[in-house]
Formats: sequence, structure tokens, C-alpha cells
Amino acid sequence: MDQTNTVDHPKHSQIAPKRVVTLFQGATDNAVALGLKPVGVVESWTEQPMYHYLRPYLEGVHYLGLETQPDLESIAWLNPDLIVGERSRHQLISPLLSRIAPTVIADQLYDFKALLKLMGQAAGREHKADELLACWQVRVEDFRMKMASRLGERWPQKVSVIRFRGASARIYYGGFARSVLDELGFTRPESQRQSGWGINLTSQESIPAMDAEAIFVFMVESNPSVMETYRTWTRHPLWQQLEAARSKQIYKVNPVTWNMGGGYLAANNLLDELYAHYSLEPLNQAQECCTC
Repeated sequence: MDQTNTVDHPKHSQIAPKRVVTLFQGATDNAVALGLKPVGVVESWTEQPMYHYLRPYLEGVHYLGLETQPDLESIAWLNPDLIVGERSRHQLISPLLSRIAPTVIADQLYDFKALLKLMGQAAGREHKADELLACWQVRVEDFRMKMASRLGERWPQKVSVIRFRGASARIYYGGFARSVLDELGFTRPESQRQSGWGINLTSQESIPAMDAEAIFVFMVESNPSVMETYRTWTRHPLWQQLEAARSKQIYKVNPVTWNMGGGYLAANNLLDELYAHYSLEPLNQAQECCTC
């Protein structure tokens, strides 16, 4: 099933778009990966107004509010020739957006590869999108091969993706990080092979539901209530009994990379973290893959 849909697709234009507006984080990330500097972007969820890893590429851009409520007047003022939105965020306003400029709407937030193809086609950069995706595939295969060599019969490894919040914890069954981990060859504990985004845990008695051979933990460490939850839960006897805790395979990871960035660059950053966590020699992209 096609993962994206187009609205008023600009591919029929003879001129490649130059004034691009991106209305969700994955689209901003992918625009940068494609070598496009948007004229307008929505604010990031943390590290406002924009994630640190993207800031060097976005100096001077206009900020258009949150991706859940972008400023239509400001978008029109920028006179864009391409707008990139996402169905769950922007379906209701897509007719208004398409009156401002040719608009493409992605079907979901986390399929960065389908989005990259869509944006490459819309921006006249199909070749660049194909090059980036080929590079990603080479890195995926390299990682899987090295993990199989490193872990042997313990590969593929069952992993959990969790997040601590102010008074609870979440286990993710879906989402950006989970989709990338699935592609890289990791598997899920049987109890987590369910549809939907995941589950919210409000009681420490639910800690055993997190159990896996390895656990990836992301959270906003600058939030005192989040850190208090993390300290309380990870000191609990049930946490200490988790397989990942006993084998010291609990990894704290970057929440921007693993949850919020949602694009090609974030996926590669996530993969870089995994090479480091498992002490694997990363693929030299410039020499062995392609220049990305």
C-alpha cells in the first residue's frame, strides 16, 4: 500500500521548487538531507526553536508555529512554491494549503523513506533521494552483518523502546525508532508484538512488561519530574530483575534522534548511536557507500 498521498502535486511544473515550507519535523529533516533549505519551518518540540542537529542548515528561516497549528498567514506571506504536510496533522487544512502553493501530504509521520521519495519527486530531486536511500540500504546491511557476527546465536536481539515521563513510563510498539530498529533486524518481545503506538505505564508494578534482552531509554533529562520518575523506577527491585538490567544492556539514547527528528538524518544518527552502543566499526560513508 502506498504510504503517501499527494495533493495538487507540483511535479508537472517545469521549474523545480525553490521556496519550500515544511510543516512537520521529518519533512524539515528530509529537506535538509535533499540539499534544500526551507524558507519556512515549524518549531521543534524541544531545543526550541529548532533541534541542534539541524540548526546549522536553517539559519535565517522563518518559524511558523507548531506543526499541529501552523500559521497560515505567515505561510502565504512567504510565497512558497511547495508545501509539505502530514495527514494526521494537516488533512483539514490541506485545501487551504493547496490554495497557497502546490502541496504534498504524507500519510504518516514516521516513514522517512517514503517521505524522502515523495519530497524528491516533488522538488525535482529524485536522483538525490535515490542516492540517499541506496546509501541507507548499504548502511543497514552493514550493521546487520556486523551485529550477526558480534552476537552470533543471540542475534536477532529482542529490544524494548521506552520513555520516562513526569509520572509514568511508555513502551513503544510503533513509531520512528521502532520502525528503524525493525528494519535493522532487531525484534520485539512477544508481549510487544501489537498494533498501535504502545502503552502507558502508571504503576511500577508494570515494570516487567518492559523486559527484553536490551532496552533503549529516551527522555528529556532537563525535566526534573522526568528524572525523578526515572530514578524512582530504575531503583525498584522489579527493574533490577529485568534481563537487560542484569546483563547491563540498558542504553540511554537521544530523544531527538530516536523520537522527534523523524527523517533521514535522524535515522542515520540513530544508526550511529547503535554502532557506538555495540562497539561496532561504523561504515565509512564517504569511501564505502556514497556521499550523503
